[in-house]
Amino acid sequence: MILRITVWAQGLDLAITLLTIVPLPDHLEDHPDRPNRELARRAMTLAPVAGLVVGGGAALVLLLGDLIGLAPLPRAALAVAAMEVLTRALHLDGLADLADGLGSGRPAAGALEIMKRSDIGPFGVVTLLLTLLVQVAALATAPDALVAVVIAAVAGRLTLPWACRPGVPAARPDGLGALVAGTVPIRSSLVVTAVVLAAATLAGAAAGGLAGALHVAAAVAVGQGVAYLVLRHAVRRLGGVTGDVFGALVELAVTAALIVLATA
Repeated sequence: MILRITVWAQGLDLAITLLTIVPLPDHLEDHPDRPNRELARRAMTLAPVAGLVVGGGAALVLLLGDLIGLAPLPRAALAVAAMEVLTRALHLDGLADLADGLGSGRPAAGALEIMKRSDIGPFGVVTLLLTLLVQVAALATAPDALVAVVIAAVAGRLTLPWACRPGVPAARPDGLGALVAGTVPIRSSLVVTAVVLAAATLAGAAAGGLAGALHVAAAVAVGQGVAYLVLRHAVRRLGGVTGDVFGALVELAVTAALIVLATA
């Protein structure tokens, strides 16, 4: 039992390290089997917990902005900036690369080659600008921005267990996609989703009663729906998933959830 808890704790450490700026703990740096698919499976299963770190940091920025009297728009802009700082803009980079790859219209090999480049093309630039603009605008107009930013951040990372389910192949033989593709059982994804939905609806109920609970649940569901459609298209075009695909799913789910939470 203690060993099982320890192994899951290592998975949580890896999840937070992969998805945030938090450094890798010493006990994982020295782990002889790092990285391996079993540890990666646990990390992807617990990915939504990393959303609490990112969303919590953004919520703190919102609180500080409110204390010094900032207007909603600059507060929201700083909170979105905080989310990107806490993730090293890793997911935005993936979104831009995926947009360039899919936007090129090339076959899978050509699109994957474009996605590996360090530069950003016009599709990527436009996608980044629109995504950030929508996120800031939605957060600035959300009735409860503190709840919205945390829920959206967690909902974004909830896409990762589902993207790593069996039947979703890796597009390349190496990289993050190859390490985690197909590792998370459907049952584990369902359990994590149930936990996220339960916690989210409780937060929504505390903030806005039954209507708030339903509103938050809808935001999580819409985020997952958007991610599912993008994942399906990416797998069809690229032949599987990559780290860039994962990053794009996170950002798009965050954006979709914020849009829902911005509605009255």
